[in-house]
Amino acid sequence: MFRAVANRLGTTVQASVRSNLFAKPQTAAATVRHVTYVPQSDEEFDDSCVTYLNRPNITGWQIRSFITHQHGEDLVPEPKVISAVLQACRKVNDYALAVRYLESVQEKAKADTAIWPYIVQEIRPTLDELGVFTPEEHGYDKPELYLVDTEDIH
Repeated sequence: MFRAVANRLGTTVQASVRSNLFAKPQTAAATVRHVTYVPQSDEEFDDSCVTYLNRPNITGWQIRSFITHQHGEDLVPEPKVISAVLQACRKVNDYALAVRYLESVQEKAKADTAIWPYIVQEIRPTLDELGVFTPEEHGYDKPELYLVDTEDIH
């Protein structure tokens, strides 16, 4: 009896292995899931970002993940999203992340020189409330070992 079960199991396994080895590979299109994409307006996108960042239990990792994803997008974030990121950084008590985020926004805004002053003007109340300085106020716009030229002293 045991011999018959073992023999039957062996032939079943062999048949299964053979069918998998010599089967035609499926095309990638057959295995792709169909996902419905609903486009968002700019306001809806900004509101969803602010809602995500205003969660009371947000962690530093989630903020960094959000910033990384957003930095990969081809856009300069709106001032209300920047303020929400700064508030979230304050929740997790991460001043360095707030300053680095401002640096990354400044870098993305270099395409048009009018964008960065506008952003600073709009987020100034949040910066003052949280005590966060802009990269220029930290002196990051100058080289680290910046010295006055000795020829221009007099």
